[in-house]
Amino acid sequence: MKKIFFTGLAAIVPIVITIYVVVSLFTFADGIVGPSINEYLLQHLGYTIPGMGIIIPILIIFIVGLLFHISRMRFRRWMERMFRGIPLVNKIYNPVKSIVDFLFFPERKGFRYTVLVEYPRKGLYSIGFVTNESALSVKEKTDKKFCHVYIPSSPSPITGFTLVVPEEELVHLDISIEQAMRVIVSGGLINPR
Repeated sequence: MKKIFFTGLAAIVPIVITIYVVVSLFTFADGIVGPSINEYLLQHLGYTIPGMGIIIPILIIFIVGLLFHISRMRFRRWMERMFRGIPLVNKIYNPVKSIVDFLFFPERKGFRYTVLVEYPRKGLYSIGFVTNESALSVKEKTDKKFCHVYIPSSPSPITGFTLVVPEEELVHLDISIEQAMRVIVSGGLINPR
């Protein structure tokens, strides 16, 4: 009986928590803009539409994306220059933009491939991403080729460490950067096939 109960509990808890989080996010997002939009609709049209607080921001996001795409990113670059030029705003904008770019566009970060590195000590391995090769001056002085490897923290890959590792000590993995990110964010619970 106990085993059957815990099997059912293990099956139901993730479903309930997922539904709760989705409904909470929907309610929260709809509660920000939704009441004012629905109040306007009620006064002028006589009815309300649930979810308008989510539909309108999605439309705005789509329109902004369309503007950026049509202007071939000139509009985006202009906005970025403007925000980076405002003293207090740039302290907020730059880190937030870096986080968003890192999460939504990992391929833009210049990660070349996924590797294992012996870190933080011999015998323990961490997943890392090769970002670059060291300068020729380093190779001339050491007679070794070094690579720059970013080791992201788990479960938040936004922070991490940059190591300079001899190329022969890297263990190349046959998984994509996206698959490796899933492993890191899940704390190892998700394994690539």
